Amino acid sequence: MFIYACTIFLSAFLLFQVQPVIARMILPWFGGSAAVWTTCMLFFQAVLLLGYLYVHWSVKRLSPRHHAYLHMGLLAASALLLPITPAAKWKPAGGENPSIAILLLLAACVGAQYFLLSTTSPLLQWWYSRAGKGALPYRLFALSNFGSMLALISYPVVVEPYLSSSRQGMVWSFAYVAFAVLCAFAAFVTTRRAEHPMEAEYGDDSGEPPRGWTLALWVALAACPSALLLAVTNYLTQDVASIPFLWIVPLVLYLLSFILCFDAGGWYSRPLFLLLLVPALASMAYFLHAGTADVRMKALLGVFSAAFFVCCMVCHGELAKRKPHPRHLTSFYLMLAVGGALGGVFVGLIAPYLFLSYIEFPISLVLCGILAIVVLVTDRQSRFYRQWTSWTLTLMATGVLLLSVFLGGAVRRNIHDYKIVERNFYGSLRVRETGKPDEWSAYRTLLHGAINHGEEWTNAKRRLDPLTYYCPESGVGRAIRTREPGQPQKVGVFGLGVGSIAGFARWGDYYKFYEINPLVVSLAKSEFYYITSTPAKVDVMLGDARLSLEREDQQNFDVLAIDCFSGDSIPVHLLTRQAFELYFRNLKPQGILAVHVSNRYLELKPVVRRIAADLGKATFDVESFEDDEGNCFSSTWVLVASTPRVFEHKVFQGLGQPVQVAFRTPLWTDDYSSLLSVLK
Repeated sequence: MFIYACTIFLSAFLLFQVQPVIARMILPWFGGSAAVWTTCMLFFQAVLLLGYLYVHWSVKRLSPRHHAYLHMGLLAASALLLPITPAAKWKPAGGENPSIAILLLLAACVGAQYFLLSTTSPLLQWWYSRAGKGALPYRLFALSNFGSMLALISYPVVVEPYLSSSRQGMVWSFAYVAFAVLCAFAAFVTTRRAEHPMEAEYGDDSGEPPRGWTLALWVALAACPSALLLAVTNYLTQDVASIPFLWIVPLVLYLLSFILCFDAGGWYSRPLFLLLLVPALASMAYFLHAGTADVRMKALLGVFSAAFFVCCMVCHGELAKRKPHPRHLTSFYLMLAVGGALGGVFVGLIAPYLFLSYIEFPISLVLCGILAIVVLVTDRQSRFYRQWTSWTLTLMATGVLLLSVFLGGAVRRNIHDYKIVERNFYGSLRVRETGKPDEWSAYRTLLHGAINHGEEWTNAKRRLDPLTYYCPESGVGRAIRTREPGQPQKVGVFGLGVGSIAGFARWGDYYKFYEINPLVVSLAKSEFYYITSTPAKVDVMLGDARLSLEREDQQNFDVLAIDCFSGDSIPVHLLTRQAFELYFRNLKPQGILAVHVSNRYLELKPVVRRIAADLGKATFDVESFEDDEGNCFSSTWVLVASTPRVFEHKVFQGLGQPVQVAFRTPLWTDDYSSLLSVLK
């Protein structure tokens, strides 16, 4: 068993490592938007499903010996395509469809390797069950998930902080060669051992092939936790707290439930976890309905993590109880892959365009409750088998119905409490009104999850006054106020929000905003007045800011404001040495680069200072504080200029001196960055 276990563990580890490695390499090429990560995930899910299809087809059509020889040949061919580092020819020119370009790049650079890695767990379990009498193949599935979990945890802690992107690709490629050798040796061992008949040690003792209902239940039990994984992650990272790496927690719990449920002894106890499922579903439903404003963040994270883990244990535990005779092992894993893909497609692709708010979360919770009833009445070992009229089941069904009604109320509340709720690929945006429009203190707010994207007075006499992070005393406010009287000013801004910075504009000025989310542009123009009523000329460039600026002629900005770092998933490609070189090529000699680094969880000031020092630029920190009325928020801006004389202007007097950089801070480049190093 040792050779099979080592091969499966290494393959699972590499399977989860290659995803962030290759995505990290191509991120600066395609703008670093969420679309890049999503396109990568779609590719990996599709190839994983193809890998499981290959295993299912080959074990049915080929003899074990011929199958082993075929697989050894594919392993050798895939090793010849290493390393996985993409060549410069794959960089986009600017006119192609980025999604298609990303898919083609991934297929060429990691397609063959990822395909073979994805086949390893079900294939080697099949080989192992054929090679020895009394083999326990399903325990290897738990080991596979342990390898995946270890890769997930180790990347941000061990790999990213110490290796550049190119070195990550080389190390991974060497590790893949080791995997190919191990897998080929396992195939060779399988061909040398006598085949034993597969005793019916699991599931149906007759060893009959699974029927349609069984296959459908496998798919549903796999799809529900997959959908919940993405739904819980979206909710926690957008509506609870924008904490970096928070997305790792649900995924670790998801993999941990697989490990516990498919371990030899099995840690799943149906009576215990079905009992725990009631408070788990009820607690999540309560917070979705009541909101989270008055609840401590740590308590919320604990409740949702524990409840999500219980849901995963129920679904994966019931899957483990239904694992079939080993001769149908490939059918089982194929249905798990189909279910996982369906859950991901529902939340990641369908829901953003079908629902205004995160309705997929309540739907997934209700589905989990329904599945709990279904497993009780369809399992021959259950005392509720086919007893649809049992009082216990009637009570459970009533509970699921009440849960549906309660969650429906939560959905209505989340929509009706806002003036506008819109959603697209990039997330859900909400416009909230506080006070009556004509009141002196009334204002309108744009929200993206827990992130405030800007506010504006609704009273006509005040509506162009800059608010929140962009008040006159803020860093960007002071930078813009260095303009000479009577001279027009040219200002560039990465990140539109509601267009607050346009509140500083005068007649003759020119403001150019760069925004990747078309919905933000639409709402800024239809619900706010900054960019539609400003006396300056305003252009809004739709698309990734860095890529857009690279394609344009030299802009000669007086001020360039970078305002994209308030959330957890900051666009790192906008905060590298190469990006800053681009910015200064588009600034006037006396121009100012204003970088908004206000972030609750990341300390980005040292990163900006380090890049500036490497380029021979001067930096100046501007800290502003919340005013008594709460209209101006506290903010931190780092201003960068080609000469420190720029900061001798009167608007900077009394704020201190230009900051000396600490060279121990690592230099972020397109090839290296680490969020872990800047966690507060």
